[in-house]
Amino acid sequence: MLYNIKRTKFEYLALYFAEDIKFMNVKKIVEKMTLKEKLQQLTQLNAGFLDKNAGTEATGPLSSMGLTSQDLNGIGSVLNFQGPDNVKAIQRQHLEDDTNKIPMLFMMDVIHGCRTIYPVPIGLSASFDPQLVKDCCAMAAKEAAAEGINVTFAPMADLVRDARWGRVMESTGEDPYLNCLYSRAAVEGFQGDLKKGKVAACVKHYAAYGAAEAGRDYNTVDMSERTLREYYLPAYKAAVDAGVEMVMTSFNVLDGVPAAANKKLVDGILRKEWKFGGVVISDYNSFREMITHGVAENEHDAACLAVNAGNDIEMMSATYIGHIESLIKEGKVSLKQIDKAVERVLKLKKKMGMFSDPYLDADKALADSLDCCKEHRDLARKAAEKCAVLLKNDGVLPFSTEVKKVAVIGPFANTGEILGNWRCYGKHEQTVTVLAGVKNLLGGVEVVYAEGVSGELTASDESGIAAAVKAAKGADAVILTLGEPQGDSGEGNSKLDLELPAVQYKLLDEVLKANKNTAVLLFSGRPLAIKRLSETAPAILEVWQPGTEGGSAAANLLFGKAVPSGKLTMSFPAKTGQCPVYYNHYNTGRPRMNDDVRVAYTSSYIDGPNKPLYPFGYGLSYTAFGYSDLKLSSSVLQSGGTVTASVKVKNKGSVAGEETVQLYIRDLFGSAVRPVKELKGFKKVMLAAGEEKEVSFIINEDMLAFYGPDLVKKAEKGDFKVFIGGDSECADSVSFRLV
Repeated sequence: MLYNIKRTKFEYLALYFAEDIKFMNVKKIVEKMTLKEKLQQLTQLNAGFLDKNAGTEATGPLSSMGLTSQDLNGIGSVLNFQGPDNVKAIQRQHLEDDTNKIPMLFMMDVIHGCRTIYPVPIGLSASFDPQLVKDCCAMAAKEAAAEGINVTFAPMADLVRDARWGRVMESTGEDPYLNCLYSRAAVEGFQGDLKKGKVAACVKHYAAYGAAEAGRDYNTVDMSERTLREYYLPAYKAAVDAGVEMVMTSFNVLDGVPAAANKKLVDGILRKEWKFGGVVISDYNSFREMITHGVAENEHDAACLAVNAGNDIEMMSATYIGHIESLIKEGKVSLKQIDKAVERVLKLKKKMGMFSDPYLDADKALADSLDCCKEHRDLARKAAEKCAVLLKNDGVLPFSTEVKKVAVIGPFANTGEILGNWRCYGKHEQTVTVLAGVKNLLGGVEVVYAEGVSGELTASDESGIAAAVKAAKGADAVILTLGEPQGDSGEGNSKLDLELPAVQYKLLDEVLKANKNTAVLLFSGRPLAIKRLSETAPAILEVWQPGTEGGSAAANLLFGKAVPSGKLTMSFPAKTGQCPVYYNHYNTGRPRMNDDVRVAYTSSYIDGPNKPLYPFGYGLSYTAFGYSDLKLSSSVLQSGGTVTASVKVKNKGSVAGEETVQLYIRDLFGSAVRPVKELKGFKKVMLAAGEEKEVSFIINEDMLAFYGPDLVKKAEKGDFKVFIGGDSECADSVSFRLV
């Protein structure tokens, strides 16, 4: 091995740490640093630049960025390093080379698991369970910390309304209230108090990255400040309020200015208005992309815009190192700005305890012991069960466990590639496949398998369908896996068409001819346009990209060992052309009143409905829930007071089930147009067969507040409707007046 890491921590500290470092006087450390050293602290590079074994980044790429080998000695942070031993070796080498002996931060995209992979966030959000999200993030942090990772680029708090966007899989959907809960839960799970087994969280992408025009990644965002504040900013604010240590600026233009150059957004709203005192980091190479955007003529201008907007760390470019010194001489940037940025970075390192132990939790033995261990697998399986959404069931599910023969068919039946994008260190070979999950559950039952067709977007080969049909014939139950591969979602993977490939529909048609007792397991990292599937398949269970225990969870759900309870956090379009489609939209002056009947000169399509195929909040169970006796404690809400809304929920079926009871409110008249419905609360209730419970919600004035034309958030007196039901299309309502 190139590096010697045998010295004890205490020997190392005695040898290397200067007096100010030992006492962690951040201001004094900064005072002693040269300007070049400060700028190095504000620069983040990829692992290849520092891994001397790699040898690939230290020649052409290094010089093309305007960096020298000496610049690497003081680099403040690095991303995408793998393995605790490598982390320790690189950290030790860095501290030997760095004049100031300041440890580096190691950062990684730990999005939905580290080694043990949980469902992708859009799937996990369907649990309507912030505590579950917190638990999954905490487990991921524990594994990540053992790997030597100090910071995760998560949560992604971007509100998303367009399923064409590839990064839907990282989001928690289309609702700002729900996104706030999940953003807070993720920060608390990953970060906590930053003690042992935790990592610093970095909320992203600030701001409104999920609103890219046409759902095309990196594209322009243009919206009113009222819309920005009402829908897109709250989840970032929730993360800040939860104590998130870092914020990442986004790639997109907002109001004509790239987010990383947007002083109002970063210095104004984030720093001054929200009082965020942590570290702001750019996204990958986004400072240099200001030139491509056309707001900076060169790197010199880009560096000026970035630092004056309020960015601290520059990821994977070197405009700071190359140009800040001259910008200071020109009076366009002050040394005080740079000092403050460095102080924020060092304060984070101090808070994490890196000055007393630069390796923190990095430990190969610990990392290996946590690797898909039973506790983490159990949580992964529970999460995959809780997030699955039953979209359709014509009495096919659950299958009986008394079956003699089961056919498992399709491109996602016998593959570990169901982890989802951004899977960190997750391994396909450690993943429980659907085929393995079914076999494990059913024991000696005959289980036959046929792939049928490839899951690739461009697949057209039908030669395997005959074998699939053969497998389906004579089976007591057929499990047909359809959807999109994990690589079809994620960064840069926007889609024009959200339909299933034609070859998958061919497989579906032929399998159904052979055996009607078929249930479709749908794999995806986003909502899909599956109108034809919904009209054809007897049962559809959306399992997203379910993670390490996906196959076990799927088997439990299909055979009734677990009951589906997931609810959609993003609407499924009937056609791709509906996108963006979302429940909390405004009425127009000419709304379509009946989706089944089109009236000319209304806001509608001539060739289809306005409504999505499956709305926000939708999800079936193996039982049925009835709602009755919706009422309010008063028809008048006094300013500063409360009103209680309640409803009776009954399990009308023969098996126990969990229902997510959802509260929606509509403001009928306001100084600005208000949405047709807004989610304001939800409660999960477990009901035995035949059991009935009353579920209540307290409504207060704060829940009715919104940003008016003056951009002041407040509730306005007037009339409101209250809806409580199982999804966003619940129709029964009661009314009250705020006075």
